[in-house]
Amino acid sequence: MELPVRTFRVTRADLVRYAGASGDFNPIHWSDRTATKVGLPGVIAHGMFTMALVGRAVAEWAGAPDAIVDYNVRFARPVVVPDDDEGTEIEVTAVVREGTEEGLTRLDVTATCRGEKVLSQARATVRKAR
Repeated sequence: MELPVRTFRVTRADLVRYAGASGDFNPIHWSDRTATKVGLPGVIAHGMFTMALVGRAVAEWAGAPDAIVDYNVRFARPVVVPDDDEGTEIEVTAVVREGTEEGLTRLDVTATCRGEKVLSQARATVRKAR
Protein backbone atom coordinates (compact mmCIF):
# COMPACT_ATOMS: atom_id res chain seq x y z
CA MET A 1 0.00 0.00 0.00
CA GLU A 2 1.30 3.46 -0.94
CA LEU A 3 0.88 6.35 1.46
CA PRO A 4 -0.13 9.86 0.32
CA VAL A 5 2.64 12.01 -1.14
CA ARG A 6 3.95 14.75 1.14
CA THR A 7 5.76 17.74 -0.42
CA PHE A 8 8.02 20.20 1.40
CA ARG A 9 9.22 23.50 -0.08
CA VAL A 10 12.77 24.46 0.92
CA THR A 11 14.09 28.00 0.46
CA ARG A 12 17.32 29.73 1.38
CA ALA A 13 15.44 31.39 4.26
CA ASP A 14 14.67 27.89 5.60
CA LEU A 15 18.38 27.07 5.47
CA VAL A 16 19.22 30.21 7.45
CA ARG A 17 16.63 29.32 10.10
CA TYR A 18 17.91 25.74 10.30
CA ALA A 19 21.50 26.95 10.59
CA GLY A 20 20.50 29.15 13.51
CA ALA A 21 18.64 26.34 15.25
CA SER A 22 21.32 23.70 14.65
CA GLY A 23 24.44 25.84 14.92
CA ASP A 24 25.64 24.51 11.53
CA PHE A 25 26.80 27.64 9.70
CA ASN A 26 28.92 25.83 7.11
CA PRO A 27 29.02 28.22 4.11
CA ILE A 28 28.03 25.45 1.66
CA HIS A 29 24.52 26.03 3.07
CA TRP A 30 24.43 29.76 2.25
CA SER A 31 27.27 30.78 -0.10
CA ASP A 32 27.16 29.83 -3.78
CA ARG A 33 30.80 30.86 -4.11
CA THR A 34 31.92 28.45 -1.38
CA ALA A 35 29.60 25.64 -2.49
CA THR A 36 30.82 25.72 -6.10
CA LYS A 37 34.44 26.11 -4.98
CA VAL A 38 34.22 22.73 -3.22
CA GLY A 39 32.58 21.07 -6.23
CA LEU A 40 28.90 21.34 -5.37
CA PRO A 41 26.38 22.58 -7.97
CA GLY A 42 25.32 25.36 -5.58
CA VAL A 43 24.07 25.92 -2.06
CA ILE A 44 22.72 22.71 -0.55
CA ALA A 45 20.29 21.98 2.25
CA HIS A 46 21.67 20.52 5.46
CA GLY A 47 21.42 16.73 5.30
CA MET A 48 19.88 16.60 8.75
CA PHE A 49 17.29 19.19 7.69
CA THR A 50 16.32 16.97 4.75
CA MET A 51 16.17 13.96 7.07
CA ALA A 52 14.00 15.92 9.52
CA LEU A 53 11.50 16.88 6.81
CA VAL A 54 11.19 13.26 5.76
CA GLY A 55 10.81 12.31 9.42
CA ARG A 56 7.96 14.81 9.67
CA ALA A 57 6.18 13.01 6.82
CA VAL A 58 6.68 9.68 8.58
CA ALA A 59 5.26 11.12 11.82
CA GLU A 60 2.21 12.45 9.96
CA TRP A 61 1.58 9.07 8.35
CA ALA A 62 2.02 7.33 11.71
CA GLY A 63 -0.26 9.78 13.49
CA ALA A 64 2.24 11.15 16.04
CA PRO A 65 5.98 11.83 16.35
CA ASP A 66 6.35 9.33 19.19
CA ALA A 67 4.93 6.58 16.97
CA ILE A 68 8.30 6.37 15.17
CA VAL A 69 10.18 3.40 16.61
CA ASP A 70 13.10 3.38 14.15
CA TYR A 71 14.15 5.64 11.28
CA ASN A 72 17.26 5.31 9.10
CA VAL A 73 18.47 6.89 5.87
CA ARG A 74 21.57 7.24 3.77
CA PHE A 75 22.23 10.49 1.98
CA ALA A 76 22.35 9.82 -1.75
CA ARG A 77 22.43 13.27 -3.33
CA PRO A 78 22.38 16.85 -2.04
CA VAL A 79 19.28 19.03 -2.19
CA VAL A 80 20.35 22.09 -4.19
CA VAL A 81 18.44 25.22 -3.14
CA PRO A 82 18.42 28.06 -5.70
CA ASP A 83 18.81 31.70 -4.67
CA ASP A 84 15.25 32.77 -5.45
CA ASP A 85 11.89 33.05 -3.69
CA GLU A 86 10.70 29.66 -4.96
CA GLY A 87 13.45 27.43 -3.63
CA THR A 88 12.97 23.76 -4.37
CA GLU A 89 10.70 20.92 -3.32
CA ILE A 90 11.34 17.61 -1.63
CA GLU A 91 8.69 15.01 -2.42
CA VAL A 92 8.29 12.18 0.06
CA THR A 93 6.48 8.92 -0.63
CA ALA A 94 6.31 5.65 1.26
CA VAL A 95 5.17 2.11 0.74
CA VAL A 96 3.94 -0.05 3.61
CA ARG A 97 6.08 -3.19 3.44
CA GLU A 98 5.00 -5.31 6.36
CA GLY A 99 3.24 -5.34 9.69
CA THR A 100 4.06 -7.36 12.79
CA GLU A 101 1.95 -9.00 15.46
CA GLU A 102 3.27 -6.37 17.87
CA GLY A 103 1.50 -3.67 15.84
CA LEU A 104 4.62 -2.33 14.14
CA THR A 105 4.69 -1.38 10.48
CA ARG A 106 7.76 -1.03 8.26
CA LEU A 107 7.78 1.73 5.66
CA ASP A 108 10.12 2.02 2.71
CA VAL A 109 10.44 5.76 2.17
CA THR A 110 11.51 7.65 -0.95
CA ALA A 111 12.57 11.30 -0.99
CA THR A 112 13.18 13.05 -4.29
CA CYS A 113 14.12 16.54 -5.41
CA ARG A 114 13.70 17.49 -9.06
CA GLY A 115 13.05 13.86 -9.91
CA GLU A 116 16.23 12.51 -8.32
CA LYS A 117 16.45 10.44 -5.14
CA VAL A 118 18.12 12.40 -2.35
CA LEU A 119 17.96 9.62 0.25
CA SER A 120 18.61 5.93 -0.22
CA GLN A 121 17.75 2.98 1.98
CA ALA A 122 15.27 5.19 3.83
CA ARG A 123 13.19 3.05 6.16
CA ALA A 124 11.01 3.65 9.16
CA THR A 125 9.27 1.42 11.65
CA VAL A 126 6.19 2.91 13.21
CA ARG A 127 3.54 1.83 15.68
CA LYS A 128 -0.05 2.88 15.63
CA ALA A 129 -0.46 6.23 17.39
CA ARG A 130 -2.31 6.11 20.73
